[in-house]
Amino acid sequence: MAVSKHCFFLSVLVALSLSAIDTSQAARHLLDTSAPTVPPPAPVLPTIPALPKVTLPPLPSVPQLPKTALPPLPAAQLPPLPTLPTQQKPTLPPLPSTQIPSLPIPTVPTVPQVTLPPLPATVPTFPTTIPTLPTTIPTIPFFSPPPSNS
Repeated sequence: MAVSKHCFFLSVLVALSLSAIDTSQAARHLLDTSAPTVPPPAPVLPTIPALPKVTLPPLPSVPQLPKTALPPLPAAQLPPLPTLPTQQKPTLPPLPSTQIPSLPIPTVPTVPQVTLPPLPATVPTFPTTIPTLPTTIPTIPFFSPPPSNS
């Protein structure tokens, strides 16, 4: 768990450092460019002429329909519904009477009681600072060149 956290933070640190390179180069190129020119003013749009008001003729009135009484429905007698014949319920065959053998229940072994060792009195501290990396390249001693014969 801790290793995955460290890998995640390391990958975020690498991603941020690589993205900062492009940002600084873009800022340098932006400083190299000349001052932006003022854009020309927007053209003035022509005004829209007002449309004339049109008067519409009044809508015609809907004529009143005469109220007519509906004739009464005929009181016809409907035939009675047919009855369904009753059916006998099917009988199921009896279940087989086989005896299931009983299995012995296994016994669970008891867990021995263990006492834990006592905790140390002082809790170790972990460093909270990141060590600094050297910024200079160490010199490597070389052998002196051989003397020239001329």
